[in-house]
Amino acid sequence: MYVGRFLVVGPDVGAYRVSSRSFPNREINAREDALTVGPTADAPETDNPYVAYNCLRIVETPTGETAAFGNGSHVDPIAEKLELGYPARDALAGSLLALDYEKDDYDTPRIAATIGDDGDAFIGTVREDALLVERVDEPTLVATYETDTPEAFEFGAADAEAAAREAYDLEFEHAVCAAGVARSEPGDGSGFETAIVNDD
Repeated sequence: MYVGRFLVVGPDVGAYRVSSRSFPNREINAREDALTVGPTADAPETDNPYVAYNCLRIVETPTGETAAFGNGSHVDPIAEKLELGYPARDALAGSLLALDYEKDDYDTPRIAATIGDDGDAFIGTVREDALLVERVDEPTLVATYETDTPEAFEFGAADAEAAAREAYDLEFEHAVCAAGVARSEPGDGSGFETAIVNDD
């Protein structure tokens, strides 16, 4: 089954995967302040505005660190609102509503999630017909197609590397690359670790 881009988030761990039929020549790279999806060196040129973006950022908030991740440019305003002290729910809802679903041929939803270093996690999506933001207390998945409403999902990863690998290896079609994030030591406020899996 093809579900497009998707993310999974639980209270302590999360993952984001790029799945693509149209733009498979992409990878995730670690920059100083973000994990960034972008074209590979051999990718055909495109003017599609949705191909490259920061998919994961970890920011310092007034109450500690928070990880924000998702499938597009809305990750940046979510992160910026978190830094300003917005509650995670409000940062997600405000940014998703402001940027709205992607104005492409498929009206692709935007999806996003946050994990606080206290284990407070949220997931959200904005579609053509709805804006949904929910608190998460068990692993939950949302995708751009098919599963575009958050739903409980079996996800066993306990650290960032395992999360990226498990997301990449899930039997949804057209895997391209994946990122994982986890609280380094759940419950002790020590921050986050991240990991990347690019096309094998």
